[in-house]
Formats: sequence, structure tokens, C-alpha cells
Amino acid sequence: MTAPIKMKAIGFTQSLPITDQDSLFEFETDIPEVKDNDLLVKVSATSINPADAKIRIRNAKDKTLEQPKVLGYDAVGEVIAKGSNVDGFEVGDRVYYAGDVTRMGANAQYQAVDYRITSHAPKSLSDESAAVMPLATLTAWEALFDRLRIRPEEKKSLLIIGGAGGVGSVAIQLAKQLTKLTVIATASRPETEQWVRDMGADHVVNH
Repeated sequence: MTAPIKMKAIGFTQSLPITDQDSLFEFETDIPEVKDNDLLVKVSATSINPADAKIRIRNAKDKTLEQPKVLGYDAVGEVIAKGSNVDGFEVGDRVYYAGDVTRMGANAQYQAVDYRITSHAPKSLSDESAAVMPLATLTAWEALFDRLRIRPEEKKSLLIIGGAGGVGSVAIQLAKQLTKLTVIATASRPETEQWVRDMGADHVVNH
């Protein structure tokens, strides 16, 4: 597939209240440049994270950006071009990733992303379902295995605050699938209590 020269995107130039008509707007821009380690992805689905809101609120608080900033970091799409250093991916592959806040985001028709932070999208998930997974999953994984340094054979208890949230939901599943931990999760409503049990929590505490 050959990418066009221009694409549509959604961005902002001022940190306005989200209720303001100009807080986000559609515009036309160049297709991103594909660097040696990049995949050029035709975006199929993206999701909204707290990071999107924080960046929009803070990045242009007392100024107007010369070029609109494009948000959106979790995304799913099809590879339509790749850089010379790319390994493990081919044109036509379906991929997902959490992106890079220093580069143009996924609220656009096309996005360039480093192949080293990209993975093949799960075949069992729709584009919409896959698009919500990367950042929450990475956060949960890093919390468990990079920060807490949990070892799979450890037989301890793990308390997950806000177990029904995105990161909490994934952390419960990772802990139950990959470790021998007893998982205690917090939830305060009947439906969220049931949700964390469905995710695999051994015990639920009302926070």
C-alpha cells in the first residue's frame, strides 16, 4: 500500500477547557517521516488515556503552539511502510503499541512508531479492544516485575488498590497467570467487586 502525501489529524494549539469548541480540532498535515527504526501505521483504532488529558491541559497553557500537537498513544493499525533497520515486521502486519509522547500521536490517519516498542496485535481481540491494552498492560507489568520485582515462585500476598481500573484489572490477571501470589483487590460497588473477582482476585476489600 502506498501512503498519500497528506493526512487528516486531530490536535490542539492551546490548553483550553475540553468544553471549548477549539479545544481539539481537525486539520490536514503531512504524512509522518519514516525513520530507519520506524513503522508507518495506518491507524485503525486508538484510545484515550489520562496522559492525553494531562498533556492537553499542560502543554499550551500560556502559549499558542505553532503546529498543532496530536495526542493519542495507544493504537492499533496496519503497517504500510517500514524503515531500513526494522526487523520482525512486514508491510500488511496488524500491530499495536503505546507510542511515544515526544512524537505525533495516533489521533491521525497515519502514525510513525519505533518498531522496538511495537508488537503484533492479538488475533483474538478486535481493533477497539486491542487499542485499550498497551499502556495499561505495560504499566501493570512494570509495576509487578520491574518495580516490585516479584518472582513467579513467591507465595506472598499482593494488594491492588483500585482493582477494577484499567491497570488494576490487568495487574490482577498478570499476577494470577504468571505468579503464585494471593491477590487482594479493592472495589467499592457490587459490579466492580464482581469484575475484580472475574479478573481472578482471590479476595476483595471495600476501600
